[in-house]
Amino acid sequence: MVKVFIYPATSLILSDLVARYGHTPLSSAVAIRERIQTAGLESPPLQITPEEPKKGLRWAAVEVPAGVRGRMSLYGPQIEACEAAIIINDADLAFGCMGCARTNELVKFLLRQKDIPKLDLYYPKSEEEGVQFVSAIKRFLDGLGGQK
Repeated sequence: MVKVFIYPATSLILSDLVARYGHTPLSSAVAIRERIQTAGLESPPLQITPEEPKKGLRWAAVEVPAGVRGRMSLYGPQIEACEAAIIINDADLAFGCMGCARTNELVKFLLRQKDIPKLDLYYPKSEEEGVQFVSAIKRFLDGLGGQK
């Protein structure tokens, strides 16, 4: 079983595909669930504490907006832990909007710098491209090993 970071990290479709092929999806839903289930959370419904932007300094400079640092406090540990990545470019907003262009650029940069297996695709624009899209993801995940 391989830990696969999915981008956009908010894509439930990718999360489900990764899990179906026996791997662990790393996404914002997982990170937020951990924060919701942690006792003592002080700021619902944001699921983020005032300390999170400080933790984000590990991946983003102090000059970067706090929103980027806050998001990186979620994504940064997952990027460090991932053993593979699926990156979808030009995704439809309904597929998984991350909400911040600068965070998106930083996440993709960090993933592309990491020496791990990566699948870098463009979001499909037709039914035929959609079939090829899912097939490419299936081949990639099968190539990582794991159980079906």
